Amino acid sequence: MADPRISHIELDEATILWRNADIEQERRIAIFDLVEENTFKPLRAFAAGHEGPYRLRLSVQDGRLQLDVSGEDGALLETQILGLGRFRRHIKDYFAICDSYYQAIRKATASEIETIDMARRGVHNEAADLLLERLEGKIETDFATARRLFTLICVLHIRG
Repeated sequence: MADPRISHIELDEATILWRNADIEQERRIAIFDLVEENTFKPLRAFAAGHEGPYRLRLSVQDGRLQLDVSGEDGALLETQILGLGRFRRHIKDYFAICDSYYQAIRKATASEIETIDMARRGVHNEAADLLLERLEGKIETDFATARRLFTLICVLHIRG
C-alpha cells in the first residue's frame, strides 16, 4: 500500500556551522512536525515502485540544495538537486525577521510581536510557494511540508 510521506529526516551536520538555542528549537520543531504530518512523493522513485515511506537527507553542496531520498531500508532511491539562488533573498529576510522576533519576545509588546510574526509568516509562505514551484515535476508535496522544509533549508544556511 502506498505511503508517500517522510518517515525520517536528517540534516547534514557538516553543513551547519553554527546555531543558537532559538534556531535549534526551530529545527527540532520543524523536524518533529514534518515527520508527524507530511506529504512527500518523489515521482521517479514512486514510478519505479517505491511507494514510501521515505527517508530524507538534506545538505548544501556547492550552493545547491541536495535532497537524498532513500527507502525505509536506507537504500538511496534518488537525489534531487535544486539551485538555491532564488531562495537567497527569502533566507536572508527570514533570518533578519527571526532575529527581530527573538529579540521582540524578550522585550516588546504583544502587538509588536504579532506584527513581526505576521511578517515572518509572510516570508515563510513566499519561500514555501517558491519551493513548491522548484519541486514541481520532481517531488509532489503540500504547502505545510514545503514550509517546514524551508525552515530546515534555513538551518543549513546559518553562519555564526
